[in-house]
Amino acid sequence: MTHHPFRFGVQCHRAASAAEWAATARRVEDLGYSTLMVPDHFGDQLAPLAALQAAADATSSLRVGALVLDNDFRHPVVLAKEAATIDLLSGGRLELGVGAGWMRTDYEQSGIPHDPAGVRIDRMVESIAVLKGLFADGAFSFAGEHYTVTGLDGLPKPVQKPHPPLIVGGGGRRVLSVAAREADIVGINVNLAAGEVGRDAGRNATPDATAEKVAWVREAAGERFDDLELNVLVFVVMITDDRQSAAEALAGGFGISPEEALATPHALVGTMEQIVEDLQERRERYGISYVVVQEGGLDAMAPVIDRLAGT
Repeated sequence: MTHHPFRFGVQCHRAASAAEWAATARRVEDLGYSTLMVPDHFGDQLAPLAALQAAADATSSLRVGALVLDNDFRHPVVLAKEAATIDLLSGGRLELGVGAGWMRTDYEQSGIPHDPAGVRIDRMVESIAVLKGLFADGAFSFAGEHYTVTGLDGLPKPVQKPHPPLIVGGGGRRVLSVAAREADIVGINVNLAAGEVGRDAGRNATPDATAEKVAWVREAAGERFDDLELNVLVFVVMITDDRQSAAEALAGGFGISPEEALATPHALVGTMEQIVEDLQERRERYGISYVVVQEGGLDAMAPVIDRLAGT
């Protein structure tokens, strides 16, 4: 297995002002993170595309990305123009995350139809084809079940060629297989088919479940597997000398054993040295090298990033 260098991102949601958001972006950059990520929900968060451009404007080298945009909220023709514009105006710093949508309350509260998962995934697959076609040179046409594009030359073109790195992630076999074939960065996620984060999601975060997901990606990717960058979203960062007590508390939230809680790639618990070792072991076992933490872990992860980023 080819090991990619470690890099780190942080998922940020909100700010009370433009100045606060810019300061957050600059702090993320100064601490050595590769990427500032924004999710895509209708709750208490900034609108992702505008927030990503503002973060790029406030920084000089920080990459910006969506983790991930719900395909059902944006027609791919519109998204292609928005994404290419951000990539152009940021000097080629966009990472474009696209997903089939999962949070049931987003659909219920907005009135957007929550189609069966198979339909949403089919639509995402077509969307990816449209995005790639519009990012490429020349006029593009597409005729699918969900989208039709006729002789459209997507302008502007992105700076990154052939397109900004595409992130697709999931916890189910079909989405991960699509990601393996189409994406540049594959997110190894918990399975959120229930439409909410519950104990079932936690039980899907075990080391064995993670190994199974990576195996699905490897099978679907074939020869391109070594070119893929595997990504994971970490929900909990706990720097502590009392690792066992922390693991027991974490196990209750995830609905798994303390041993599994310590080993899940979706949590980082222990001293700085233990976390460094865990990340190295997980890269060796799964190939995961791109680690994204929640904003609450921003400062706690700084010493780890100093040790591992780029290695």
